[in-house]
Formats: sequence, structure tokens, C-alpha cells
Amino acid sequence: MNRKKFLLSSLTLIAGTKLSFAGGGKTVAAPAIRFGIVTDLHYADRTPNGSRYYRESLTKLSECVELMNEQRVNFLIELGDFKDQNIQPDEGETLRFLETIEAKFRQFKGPVYHVLGNHDMDSISKEQFLSKIHNSGFSKARGHYSFNAAHHHFVVLDANYTREGIGYDRGNFDWKDCHIPEEQLKWLEEDLREHHQPTVVFIHQQLDGPAFEGDHSRYCPDNADKVRAILERSGKVLVVFQGHYHDGGYNIINGIPYYTLKAVIEGEGDQNNSYAIVEIGKDREIAIRGYRRAVSKTRLKS
Repeated sequence: MNRKKFLLSSLTLIAGTKLSFAGGGKTVAAPAIRFGIVTDLHYADRTPNGSRYYRESLTKLSECVELMNEQRVNFLIELGDFKDQNIQPDEGETLRFLETIEAKFRQFKGPVYHVLGNHDMDSISKEQFLSKIHNSGFSKARGHYSFNAAHHHFVVLDANYTREGIGYDRGNFDWKDCHIPEEQLKWLEEDLREHHQPTVVFIHQQLDGPAFEGDHSRYCPDNADKVRAILERSGKVLVVFQGHYHDGGYNIINGIPYYTLKAVIEGEGDQNNSYAIVEIGKDREIAIRGYRRAVSKTRLKS
């Protein structure tokens, strides 16, 4: 199916997952909200490497943005590894890759948000990356932050630090060594305490490693268990959305679902695109409609 036919066939959103959540904290009544998610574009103007088709991420994102505009979702968020670098890293060239993919992302006719991924600081600094992107409602982009939309609360976390608490900067890191600093954990606790709306969390790296078969720790912050404990104690978190692990996944740990979206970068052609629309109903049920390779979930309950 070509892109035009695919977009036309997708105009009517078919509800996917119906997920029930049993948070223990008090939450305010909430109307429905719909938002788009996309992750791991790794955009760069370079030749493919294995299953990674860097240039195609630009046209894949174009399809995603076009559909999100047609569906009039409340906002669009990308979950990290927004851009990549060339075989021979070059700071100026990498910044141009970022500017190109950001311009395409900004064609969404609504609020846009970013989550930081490890590849976003490969040959540039975190400050450089943040200076080139826009998070709606913020005069200056930040690594971790929160925002409200349609009576819901949304939290964005940044695990791009070494276990010593040193921030990722110009490739000074091993991607398997990731960590959320104590200062950010304290901020998270305070943020959840201050807000009483149903809450959704976004992070690039995975928090649900123990639920996967085998050793999945390299994809997770080394203190993921502490983060999960904070989310669980709040009683307000409906779901966590993640990227990083390109194959995607889904787990429930202590009543909180963790949905990992498949990566855009993997595979040639439009048919290997991946993005989703998430809908949260007044009853706190969630429907996830995956497009192209992205996985929809049906009648799963925590």
C-alpha cells in the first residue's frame, strides 16, 4: 500500500488497547486526550548500516506528522535518539542533521515535545541539542521536565548520565552505562506529589528490564528500580512510554504498564515505519493504535 492510500485508510482511528489501571492515589476527573508518539529516528544524511536506514527517517517522520495533523491529536512527542551522526563524526554536520529533522517535526500543527536519547549527545553536547529543539510552553528546552494537557500530567525523564552522575556529552559515554541522578529522582518525587492528575511518564531508556527474558539490564538505567518505586508510591501513574530497544516490548510491573515503541530507523521503506496514537478515556482506560510496524494492544489489563 502506498503512502497516500495508507493515510486515507487511517483517517478513522480504530481503538486498540483497552487497559485498566488501579492507581491508589486520588486523581481528578479527566476527559479524553489523544497524543502521538514516535521514537528512535536516528536521522542522518548517510548510507544505510545493516538494518538502519538513516535517510529514510525524514520521509517516515513526514508520514507520521501528516497523519497526526489529520487526526488532530493533542500533542506529538518523540522518545529519543532523534538524530544520529555520520560514519566520521562532525559537529557541524550533526547539528545540520538535527536542524533538518526538527524542522520536519515542527510541521505538526500543535504542541511538540522531546525526550533525550543517548545518540542525541553523540558528537554534540546536551546543551547544543537542547538549543536546537523546541518543547512547547518552554522558553528553553530541558532534559527532564513536566507539563499538563487536557487535565492530565506528563513527566519526561532524562537517564543520559553515567552511574557517577556525569551527563552524556559529545560521545563521552558507554550507552550501556545510564543512570538517573539523585537530584532528578528528588525532583520526580516532588513533581508527582504536587500534581494530582492522572500521569503519563516518558523516558528513552527502559525501566522494565526485569520483566524481559534474559539479561536486559544494558537497556535500563542502573537505578531503574528506584524510579519504578517512586512511580508506584505516587499511585498516579497510568503508563510509561519508552524507546531505545528497537524491537519494542510491553510489560506490566506492580500495576504500571510499560510500552516500548518500535524504532523508526529499522528497515527500508514506508512499510517499516513505526508510530502510534495513544488515547486516554475519562475512565482512565487507554487505547494504543500502532501504525505500520508499531504494535497495538487489545484488551490487556493490569
